[in-house]
Amino acid sequence: MDYKPKAVAGLLAATCVFSIIALILSVVDVKVVFLPPSIKYGLVFDAGSTHTALYIYRWPADKENGTGIVSQVEACTVSGPGISSYADNATGAGASLKPCLDKAMEIIPVEQQRETPTYLGATAGMRLLREQNSTKAEQVFAEVSKAIAEYPVDFRGAQVLTGNEEGSFGWITVNYLLETLVKFSFAEKWEHPRDTEVLGALDLGGASTQITFQPGVPIEDKNTSVFFRLYGTNYSLYTHSYLCYGQTQALKMLLAALHQGSLPAQQISHPCYPKGYRENITTADLYDSPCVHAPGTASRAQTLTVTGTGDPAACSAAIQRLFNFSCGANTTCGFNGVYQPPVRGQFFAFAGFYHTFHFLNLTSQQSLNHVNSTVQTFCKKNWSELVETFPQKTEYLHKYCSMAIYSLTLLLDGYKFNEHTWSSIHFSQQAANTDIGWTLGFMLNLTNMIPTEALEPIKGNQPSLWAGAISFIVLAIVAGLVAIFLQCFWKTK
Repeated sequence: MDYKPKAVAGLLAATCVFSIIALILSVVDVKVVFLPPSIKYGLVFDAGSTHTALYIYRWPADKENGTGIVSQVEACTVSGPGISSYADNATGAGASLKPCLDKAMEIIPVEQQRETPTYLGATAGMRLLREQNSTKAEQVFAEVSKAIAEYPVDFRGAQVLTGNEEGSFGWITVNYLLETLVKFSFAEKWEHPRDTEVLGALDLGGASTQITFQPGVPIEDKNTSVFFRLYGTNYSLYTHSYLCYGQTQALKMLLAALHQGSLPAQQISHPCYPKGYRENITTADLYDSPCVHAPGTASRAQTLTVTGTGDPAACSAAIQRLFNFSCGANTTCGFNGVYQPPVRGQFFAFAGFYHTFHFLNLTSQQSLNHVNSTVQTFCKKNWSELVETFPQKTEYLHKYCSMAIYSLTLLLDGYKFNEHTWSSIHFSQQAANTDIGWTLGFMLNLTNMIPTEALEPIKGNQPSLWAGAISFIVLAIVAGLVAIFLQCFWKTK
C-alpha cells in the first residue's frame, strides 16, 4: 500500500486547520488600542490693578518634553476696574467675571468643561490691597472664587502672584511666541531651536514694573534669580519687580510729590500736564494707596486744583526725583539699590510701555534721538491743540506726556539702557496673534503639573497579531502548494 498520497492529504488537512485557527485568532483575540490624544483647555484670569481679562488656552493632551504646546483661543476683557477696586464691594468683584465665564463655556466643549483647569492670578493691585487691608483682600478672593466655582470647571484657586513670578512668566510668554524656546521643524516635530538667543521681557503695569532677561554673567543676588526647565532645556534668569513703580501708581506718587512741594497751598502746578489743562482732585483720592504717603498736615476732605504748565524739562526733573539711582554696595544696580546685571540681548517691551509709545507712533524701531525729540514736541503742546488733534483720546490725553517721560526715565536711568542698546527694545502688544503678558507663560509652566491625559480606549486589533497571523497563513499556503506539487510528481512516476 502506498502511504505517500495519504501523507500528503494529511499535510494539506493540517495546513487548512492551522490556517483557519490563525485567521480566527486574528479576529477574536481583540486587544485594546488607543485613540490619538485630544485637545485640553485651560482658563487663566489676569486680575491686574486696572482691569481683569480672561484668557482661554488649549493644547494637545500629549506633551512635548514635559511642556504643552499651548495656544490662545480667546481673550475676554472683564467690564469695570480691577478686582482690587472692589474692596468695599467684594460681591461685585465676583459678579464682574461672569460674562467672560459665560463666553468661555460657549467655546469649550461641554464634555471637557469639568476637566478644564481654571486659575485666577492677581498682580500688584491685590498685592497693595493685601498690604493695606488683608481682610478686604481675602473677602475679594472669596467672592471671585465663589463666582468661578459656580461654573462646571476644574477651579484650582485664586492667588496673588509674586513680582518675580509675574516677570518670569511674561518672559516665558515672549520667548514661546517668538519660537526661541520651541519650534515646529521641517521634520514636522517640535524642536528646541539651536543657536537661538532668548529675549528679555519688559513689563509696565498699573502698579508694578518687571524686567526679566538671561544675563551674560552669574547672578550675584539669589533673590533676583529664577530657574526654569522648558522643552528639555534649562534657563537661569534675572528678574525683579518694582512695586509702586507701575504707571498708575508712579504718576500718583508724582502728583503727591508736587502737592507736598506746594503746601500749604491748594493749587498744584503740574509740569507734565499740558498748558491750559485744569482738574480738581481730593486729597482722599490722591492718598488712597500704600504707595503714596500723606503728609500729616493734609486734610482728607481737601479739594486740590491741578494746573498744567507744559514744561518737559521740569517734568523730567520731577520724575527723576521718584527714583534713587545710587547703587550703594552693589557694583551694578537698577534703581533703589536693587542689584541688576547689565542688560543683554534683545528685549520685548509690552503693556504700558507699548501703549504709551504706540500712541506717539514710536514703536517702529526709531532712534533714541527721534524718540526724545517726539516726546519733547508733544509735551510742549497746549491742551487746546491736543484736544483738536486727538478728539477721541481725551480721557488719558493729559497724561501721555508724563507717561512717556516716565517710561523713558525708567528704561534709560532705571534699567540702564542707553543710545547703543535702545535699538534692542521692541515695543509690541502681540506676537503670533497672541497677547503678550504673564498668563500664557503661567499656563505653559502649569502644563508641567497637568498629567498627560489618559488615552481613551477603543476595541481593535493589535497590529503585531495581524502581522503574525498573515505570516502564518502565507507559510501555510506555500506549504500546501509544495504538497500538491509533490503529489502530482508521485502520480506521474
